[in-house]
Amino acid sequence: MKKYLLMAITVVCAMTMLMAGCSNKQGNGEMKGLAIGVMPDVDSIPIIIAQEKGYFAEEGLKVDVQQFKSAMDRDAALQSGNLDGAISDLLAVAFAKSGGFDVKVTSHTEGNYKLIAGKNENIASPKDLVGKDVAVSKNTIIEYVTDQILVTNNMKEDSINKVVIPQIPTRLEMLQNGKLAAATLPEPMGSIAVANGCKFITDSEQMGINPGVMMFTAKCVSDKEKELKAFYRAYNKAVKYLNEHPQEEYIDLIIQKSVFPAIAKTALKLPKYREAGLPQEKDVVDCMKWMNSKGLIKQNYSYEDIIVNLFN
Repeated sequence: MKKYLLMAITVVCAMTMLMAGCSNKQGNGEMKGLAIGVMPDVDSIPIIIAQEKGYFAEEGLKVDVQQFKSAMDRDAALQSGNLDGAISDLLAVAFAKSGGFDVKVTSHTEGNYKLIAGKNENIASPKDLVGKDVAVSKNTIIEYVTDQILVTNNMKEDSINKVVIPQIPTRLEMLQNGKLAAATLPEPMGSIAVANGCKFITDSEQMGINPGVMMFTAKCVSDKEKELKAFYRAYNKAVKYLNEHPQEEYIDLIIQKSVFPAIAKTALKLPKYREAGLPQEKDVVDCMKWMNSKGLIKQNYSYEDIIVNLFN
């Protein structure tokens, strides 16, 4: 009897220790959630795939993916504390830091920005836009790319009439309805405009401009390093999926979750996504020079001021 009692006590102790060990493991492994802001562009697609395919969940991470139609609304949500990070660009990062809101760039993205002319416009090159209405969003990556196009073509900034239209879907609609000579649009809206009869002029890819980034608040980077590394592990799984599977397998999901027009199903041509990594120093330097030259910021931010390396 004593023998059986001793065995029972031993089993109970072993189970208690095992449960305690599991409990400690779960406690140590618990992660805080992340709230991420995305835009209707191709940069956001790996995040949407990571969410919908369960890659974040596989890493034990809860991610609240929030959709925005304008950079202004996205940045307001970030600064109000409703977001930890967002698909963004180097200009938005510099503006936030200059305004006293510390953020850090954690990776590059795959954004491409296209200058598109209206279907009824006789425009074949940027120089044909002299004196015409070109839609942009003021003091954003869209205006930066537009200005770089003008510089590359030896055109002055005031040679075109910039029409400020912050919301991307509205800019696309006005271009397609013939109310603008041209507009600068992110992908896939640029390709959608072309599929609807508008004319491609040039884009940031042709000019070697790569200003799209992922940014997080400095507080998030400090307090949630474990979560951010899990985020990027899931992000890289999504990149692998996107590059290895035919587009028709997931395009309906992307259109639904990204609020793209239905025509994106045939118009959208995704880039070959890269695993998460840091942007090039040249992209940061060139963008800061442009902002300083326009008096948008007074500080001269260096690469080290803006970038944080989570990939060590």
